[in-house]
Amino acid sequence: MTAQTARAPRSARRLKTDVTRCPEQIRAAQQLRYRVFSEEYGSDLGAETPGIDADAFDAACDHLVVTDTETGEMVATTRVLHQSRTRRVGGFYSAGEFDLTALEQLPGTVAELGRTCVHPDYRNGATISLLWAAVAEYLVAHGVDYLIGCASISMSDGGLKAWRIARHLQEQYLADDAFRVTPLRELPHLTHTSASDRPVDVPALIRAYMRLGARVCGEPCWDPDFRCADLLVLLEVNRLADRYSRHFLRRAS
Repeated sequence: MTAQTARAPRSARRLKTDVTRCPEQIRAAQQLRYRVFSEEYGSDLGAETPGIDADAFDAACDHLVVTDTETGEMVATTRVLHQSRTRRVGGFYSAGEFDLTALEQLPGTVAELGRTCVHPDYRNGATISLLWAAVAEYLVAHGVDYLIGCASISMSDGGLKAWRIARHLQEQYLADDAFRVTPLRELPHLTHTSASDRPVDVPALIRAYMRLGARVCGEPCWDPDFRCADLLVLLEVNRLADRYSRHFLRRAS
């Protein structure tokens, strides 16, 4: 990691959020995604353009971004695929990892969150809160009833950490039967997955999902391209955790 000059405290930075389909901003988001997923986590993105993480879903999605107004740098991004735009890309991205038959029966509108990442220098509560505020406003503005997404867990240690986190989330946050899905590629089981007294270190973005009221929809899926375990999570927008709905939805409502 290269040395960096001293910067102002995180709280002093001026961050702004945008919902965009602007090609220039999408390209900046794709560059940030490549930096995080490929360079930092070693995912095999099969990038056609060096330094860019792009796929067919990008053109159908709305992209939510957080930018540092002092530097102009994009520091966080996620994308939302609304149900009304799934035909042009053949369905939700997560349908390539899970059998979503149960979710297709849900009354109401579904949207999918994906490719969420935060610049390593900005991984703090303030940045994640801003990103989630933008997501919450989007859900209300577009009449979304259910938000789904793949929550990824690194398999860099061979899978033990992923299994511990997956089991912890299933024990604490398992969705009702009506929301259960089946992975298309089961996560390889380990010979030794004995219980440990060590605390389970759940990734910050997944913790944010759970604090909002999201639930895990079943067993994890093995994602060989991103070299991670994916859990499908679902958030019922009308059951958004009270303290967060008051905070995030104030402006939207």
